[in-house]
Amino acid sequence: MPAHMLQEMSGSYTTTTTITAPASGGLQNGVQKLEKAPQYIGAEIRPEIKDDIHDPSYQDEEGPLPKLEYVWRNIILMALLHMGALYGITLLPTCKFYTILWAYLYYVISALGITAGAHRLWSHRTYKARLPLRVFLIIANTMAFQNDVYEWARDHRAHHKFSETHADPHNSRRGFFFSHVGWLLVRKHPAVKEKGGLLDMSDLKAEKLVMFQRRYYKPGLLLMCFILPTLVPWYCWGETFLHSVFVSTFLRYAVVLNATWLVNSAAHLFGYRPYDKNIESRENILVSLGAVGEGFHNYHHSFPYDYSASEYRWHINFTTFFIDCMAALGLVYDRKKVSKATILARIKRTGDGSYKSG
Repeated sequence: MPAHMLQEMSGSYTTTTTITAPASGGLQNGVQKLEKAPQYIGAEIRPEIKDDIHDPSYQDEEGPLPKLEYVWRNIILMALLHMGALYGITLLPTCKFYTILWAYLYYVISALGITAGAHRLWSHRTYKARLPLRVFLIIANTMAFQNDVYEWARDHRAHHKFSETHADPHNSRRGFFFSHVGWLLVRKHPAVKEKGGLLDMSDLKAEKLVMFQRRYYKPGLLLMCFILPTLVPWYCWGETFLHSVFVSTFLRYAVVLNATWLVNSAAHLFGYRPYDKNIESRENILVSLGAVGEGFHNYHHSFPYDYSASEYRWHINFTTFFIDCMAALGLVYDRKKVSKATILARIKRTGDGSYKSG
């Protein structure tokens, strides 16, 4: 993935951004025309709902963990997928160039379906997208096969609200393996089901596109995640069926999964906490490279309502670059951004001293 996107490109278009004031008052709603690099009014911007904001008052009940119940179907399927991906690596030297290019493009689009779609648009509502882009993102999300948007967003909102507790689906305090993939191989902790069931998901229930994907998710993922990426290289440029299956499907899918999982594991265990030393999420540049911009995790958990999920916009953040490009085309509007004053106030109050100004 690109390490840096040239910041000068942001000066090539003029866009309009609506800034939503905080519920408590302060700045009035308005529209500011942005010339050259977009500028944002400083405000502690909140989305319309509060269920993705951390609740520090929630504490785990005392007592031992419930006995682990293994989900053997998931264990077997994950083992087979990763064995297939490892075999796919051995086939890379004999792959046709177009097959590798196809797998890479499929990886990037799939990743955007998670980062720009399920995460920043539907989980946190950090920006608004018009119908053509929402259709693209729902297809890209289906290509990624990481549960439908509704379920992904519900788990992610629980992760933010009850971070590092038993109600967090991938609680990093249970170790790297659990937060990376283990949480998918065992039954959910009762607290995850209890607290997740209380979250307000009415916004996604009201969105027909999200509910359509949820209704037809199984045939959709079979087509978009497995059948299409296999058939295109085999049919269009004569790649062998073996290479098509194990490289463009199994290897590509395993890479997308693990890049996303690293946000839950490595970005909660390794890195700096310049914005808030009291939470476990961390800034991890390597994770950002693989997860197209999602590694600025201490910032993201400090300000989950920021569309860039980072203070630095395009710096190692292809997802923000993509969203800004869509804004230039008129497909994105109302991008929410945290003011510099708010960031600096948070750092002064809770940072660990490692902050370096951009």
